[in-house]
Amino acid sequence: MAQNAKVETELGLKRRARKMNRLLADAYPYAVPELDFENPFELLVATVLSAQTTDVRVNAITPALFARFPDAKAMSQGDRAEIEELIRPTGFYRAKTDSLLGLSAALVERFDGQVPGRLEELVKLPGVGRKTANVVLGNAFGVPGITVDTHFGRLANRFGWTNETDPVKVEFAVGELFEKRDWTMLSHRVVFHGRRVCHARKPACGACVLAKLCPSYGIGEEIPAKAKALLKYELAPGREELLAKMLAGATRRELRAEGYGLDA
Repeated sequence: MAQNAKVETELGLKRRARKMNRLLADAYPYAVPELDFENPFELLVATVLSAQTTDVRVNAITPALFARFPDAKAMSQGDRAEIEELIRPTGFYRAKTDSLLGLSAALVERFDGQVPGRLEELVKLPGVGRKTANVVLGNAFGVPGITVDTHFGRLANRFGWTNETDPVKVEFAVGELFEKRDWTMLSHRVVFHGRRVCHARKPACGACVLAKLCPSYGIGEEIPAKAKALLKYELAPGREELLAKMLAGATRRELRAEGYGLDA
């Protein structure tokens, strides 16, 4: 930091962070979990499968997986070779099969096949850490949580919200800046922004709604026309119609089947 640079107070940081969240809310009113799921078990499995791959790839294979193994009991009794073949496109399929078989068996043995709604119980399941647990709690149970994936961690640092790099420390540091009720949606908005605008290698700074509030402005392309060309996502046509359908309870699979672009 330059010697004459203005030092941000704790209150100033909190105010700036919350204003950034409001701007992200305006930019991404449609922010949703990008994994397809219909119940807590499907979300848990999909989140485990999403490690080291894209949500798009996971969404492509889960329909067949859940048609064959719709619940924890069925999956715990599944044939390893069959599960491996079904999830192979997601990568690391042997290790992920170990996790799926292990967590399914644990759900049957400890929770009568149901996914628990408490973090301390979720993180004891094979292959489930705090990130996965917070995804499930926030989106399947309505329990607020901050999900620190690579996008969230990167942007939390760029935004100057924290200097921490350990995911758990980032989670707690960022959590101090926001009301607990905002944690889950904050996670979606930041991840949406990281996938679409604030890329790891070349952020589209000149097309960023947070430009005036971001201490990292200028590390990417500043010229608006060139920055816009870097954007990886445009809001699907008919935003109002999309939002109305979501509020009416349409599932992600139904929306994608109708052509709405919810995937990065």
